[in-house]
Amino acid sequence: MRARRIAALAVVPVLATVALAACGGSGGGSSDGKISIGIGEPKHIVPTNANDTPGGQVVEALFTNLVVFDKANKPVNAAAEDITTSDSKVWTIKLKSGWTFHDGTPVTAQDYIDTWNYGAYAPNAQENNSFFEGIEGYAALQGATPAAKELTGLKKVDDTTFTVTLDAPYAEYRAKLGYSTFVPMPKAAFADMNKYKEAPVGQGPFKMDGTWEHDKKITVSAYDGYKGEKPKVKGIEFRVYQQPTAEYADLQANNVDVMTTIPTESLGSAKKDLGDRFKNSPSSSFTFLALPLYNDKFKNPEVRRAISKAIDREEITKTIFKDSRSPAYAFVSPVVAGYRADSCGDGCKYDPAKAKELLTAAGGLPGGQLLITYNVDGGHKEWVDAICNQLIKNLGVGCVGAGEPKFADLRTKAKAKTDIGAFRLGWAMDYPSMENYLTPVYTTNGSSNYYGYANTTFDQTVAAGNREPTADAAIKKYQEAEDMLAKDLPVAPLFFGQNVYGYSTKVKNVEINPFTRVDLIKIETA
Repeated sequence: MRARRIAALAVVPVLATVALAACGGSGGGSSDGKISIGIGEPKHIVPTNANDTPGGQVVEALFTNLVVFDKANKPVNAAAEDITTSDSKVWTIKLKSGWTFHDGTPVTAQDYIDTWNYGAYAPNAQENNSFFEGIEGYAALQGATPAAKELTGLKKVDDTTFTVTLDAPYAEYRAKLGYSTFVPMPKAAFADMNKYKEAPVGQGPFKMDGTWEHDKKITVSAYDGYKGEKPKVKGIEFRVYQQPTAEYADLQANNVDVMTTIPTESLGSAKKDLGDRFKNSPSSSFTFLALPLYNDKFKNPEVRRAISKAIDREEITKTIFKDSRSPAYAFVSPVVAGYRADSCGDGCKYDPAKAKELLTAAGGLPGGQLLITYNVDGGHKEWVDAICNQLIKNLGVGCVGAGEPKFADLRTKAKAKTDIGAFRLGWAMDYPSMENYLTPVYTTNGSSNYYGYANTTFDQTVAAGNREPTADAAIKKYQEAEDMLAKDLPVAPLFFGQNVYGYSTKVKNVEINPFTRVDLIKIETA
């Protein structure tokens, strides 16, 4: 999972640096049937723990979800043969038979049950723990000393069938099962998780070649025993870059095959540089500025509102992003049902005079200085500097951007509530639902709530939406919850993205889906 007066657009030039890329990578090509894709350094690549875009791309190579989504964002069975329910509370999942893990062991219903129990058991500290909330017995697995180790809502029927009993009906649960945290891990994973996390064994189209070479690369090859639609390439090198400018230089030189996000400073020249290999496609990505409530600077909601109103999102999208992104005046993406174009309301309306008035009435910004932290490996410096220039001009405060080398580092510090000021975050959907933009990102125990937002009424309203029998009724509840975000502003919405990407002359049929991931089945060598 991204705008200001012209005078405020001066930004510090980006210095050319050498990327920490894999040594000796060939860039792939038709000669060996292998390709390379640039990514940032993942934080995790174990499915119950991976919830960033780089980690998600690798997990998608190694595992196959129960369902995937068609062009209309409707769930279609993948590893599942069938998913049925009569009451939206008890769900029966029938697996396709004959599937095996990369170690040759058969995939069974018990593997799913074991994996979900592992992810839900709080002492295992899996970042996707909250996605298992709603399954009967989840509460007993939480806390420092849980009362139970297994979800009572999971029951094996036979080797390829199990049932999931929820605490309450949830009409959209089948779509939620399209998230990669619900894939199975083999018995070997639980025997030695420290070993497994460096070389996960899955049941997907690709298997690990060796182990994760941190800050360099993750290499996978096509799994001959795969039972789904087979990929058209023999292998992929996920090559880690920490500087987008260096990755773009490699792309131009045909040394990396796919770059999923063209750097902002190269958008003006990308069409000339790449020709018809410069592409864009719909994306679910949403960029926002986190204003952590545990930080004294942002505890006052009027301070948060003043900061949001002092940002000219439209000018940034035009000048920095060359209209490759659009201003965000809502908390959910336009690609999901229930989106309202101006749900943020007055809190996102650019009004520098009113912003300054609000900040003055709130007693000013504590300390008078604002730090905005961003990850260098995502190419965010230019627009962060531009926002700082706007805040300096419109609010009369000091502001400076601070780069963390890797997104994983930023998330680690944010999770630990380290004082990194305001910070850049983004979100791309795990499954196409408004709820996916609310539960993980804003509920009290949400897996990606890094800013300490806690509103019991918000939590209850989202939960009530989950219990509604129809999608339309659920959306009304989710919109009520979104209205609470507009009032509280724990984050300032900034930009909605689209996939703006490029590829080398060595590959073809390159597509990036709304989940911001390369379609690893369609891509071919040229």
